Amino acid sequence: MAISDDLRKTLSDPTPLYFAAGTADLAFQQAKKVPVLVEQLRTEAPARIEAVRNADPKAVQQKAAARAKEAQETLHTKVNQFIGTLDVDLKKLGETAQDLALRGVGVAAEYAVKARETYEKVAEHGEQAVRNWRGEAAEGIEDLAVAVEGKPEPAGAKEEPAEDKKPVAKKAPAPRKATTAKKVIPPEQ
Repeated sequence: MAISDDLRKTLSDPTPLYFAAGTADLAFQQAKKVPVLVEQLRTEAPARIEAVRNADPKAVQQKAAARAKEAQETLHTKVNQFIGTLDVDLKKLGETAQDLALRGVGVAAEYAVKARETYEKVAEHGEQAVRNWRGEAAEGIEDLAVAVEGKPEPAGAKEEPAEDKKPVAKKAPAPRKATTAKKVIPPEQ
């Protein structure tokens, strides 16, 4: 019975659906920003293209070579420092490995907690988005009903005074007769 209870609980939990709705809503909000970015790129592109056209290829090549040489020297220096600081003591290395493993477990647990919190926040956002969508749909249905039926009149406007109303006797519904379906065969020609 525990398995069926777990399945029922899992299948009836709306949180994953709210998470999906929240993700979709957040993606939609980000997609709304795209036209602004495209317009910004459209306005900036000619100036950037012109700057690239006017750039001297030799100057660009010299800058790239200088940066590569600087990066190579920095890397060489860092590697030499690292090799110089390595401790050959295996006991200390073992303790360091154990410490790093424990830190890794702690970091993994921290990330798991953060992931769960983010999941719950997006699910809450999705639940709110679903409520908004349902509210907007209800407003749309109300507008459609008003368009089809006309505006509803105030509750007290059509009522007649209670004295003028006569009691109306209710009729009992007529009993239904049993009907049999007859098969109609068309005449042959």
